[in-house]
Formats: sequence, C-alpha cells, structure tokens
Amino acid sequence: MAKTPPVIAIDGPSGSGKGAITQRIAETLGFHILDSGAIYRLIGLAGRKHDVDLEDEAALIELARQLDIAFKATGYAEDPLSIWLEGEDVTRKIRTDEAGVDASKIAPLSGVREAIKQLQRSFRRDPGLVADGRDMGTVVFTDADVKIFLTASAEARAQRRYKQLIDKDISVSLHALFTSIRKRDERDTTRAVAPLIPASDAVIIDSTSLDIDEVFNQVLTIVKGKLD
Repeated sequence: MAKTPPVIAIDGPSGSGKGAITQRIAETLGFHILDSGAIYRLIGLAGRKHDVDLEDEAALIELARQLDIAFKATGYAEDPLSIWLEGEDVTRKIRTDEAGVDASKIAPLSGVREAIKQLQRSFRRDPGLVADGRDMGTVVFTDADVKIFLTASAEARAQRRYKQLIDKDISVSLHALFTSIRKRDERDTTRAVAPLIPASDAVIIDSTSLDIDEVFNQVLTIVKGKLD
C-alpha cells in the first residue's frame, strides 16, 4: 500500500507568523502549501464580487463548491506565493483587514466549512504538504504527522500586521488592527464550529518575543525530529 504523503499542520491566530513559517518550511522541504485562511478570504472576495450576501449560508456553500482558485509560487523571497481567483491575481486584495474580517465571519458557518473540506484535503500530494490555518490539526488533517500551534500577544500580532501592510503601501490604523485582532480572536476561539484551539498533540510555540528566524529554526527542528 502506498504511503500517504506527510502533512505538517501549522495553526494559530492571525498575525502569529504561521503564514511566513509555512512558506519557509515548505520551501526548505520542497512540500506543497495550503493557505486555508486564504480560502475563506477568497470566498468572501468572491461573494462581494458576485453580490452574494455574506450572511446567506446556502449561497456561500454553492459559491464555495464552485471556487476557482490557485496558489502559485512566485520565485520571490518576500512574496513566495501568489493567490488567484477566477484567473485574477488577488494576492493583495485578500490581505486587507476587510478581507480578514469577512473570513472570520464566514469561517464559523458549518456548511461552508464542510463544502471546502475536500478541497483542502486535495492539496495533500507527494512529496508532502504544509497546511496553514486555524483547524488544520484539529479538523481537516487530524492525522497530520506534525502539528504546530503558533501564538503571540495581540499587541505583537497587530504590530506585525501593521508593518506588513505598510510595507505593501496599504494604509491602515494600528489601533484599528489591534481592535480587529482582539475581536477576531474572540470570535475564533468561542465559535461552536471548529474553534481556534491547539490540537491535543500539537507543539505550542509563543512567538511574542521571538524573531522569524528563531521561530523557523524551532519549527524546523520539530519537523525534522518527527519526519526523520
């Protein structure tokens, strides 16, 4: 029987650094990437594009089933992954705070989550997958070979997000970002469906006082220890 491709699940709240770590680990190992948070942002963006009410779960489920998306490597270290919706590069559009808020509203809808679960699992291909999200280790890939839960204080995450957006010439208020992150944390951790919690067998890393290289080295050591 063929061996199932390995999965590294990296979960955590917004701004914890899981996206950057996912991309660096995937590049180091030559694995595929699943940015599951981007899928919810893409549904929100597609909903707005096609005038779908983001509170209409049935309409969102239908939209999710027909979602035409792609993740493409760019070859650039700063932005290694581009995200496409219906043939359009929407990498910048889905990184706005508005897109994040839309995603946080859509994510608790159980019907939508079920509709995209098979899409998410289809990214599990040889030689392996690094999956970034909020429920990769607890719901989508419960059998993941490695489970990491990255966290950091809300203040640190707001600062990081602010710098990311300013560096991309996206105007934003630091206070507004902090308030948004706190609200999203509350929604994500208290929702009835797939709440944001570490898997029981996840390794928890608090990156508040760590730089990206320190986090990467910790995660890579854990991954090599479990996959070797």
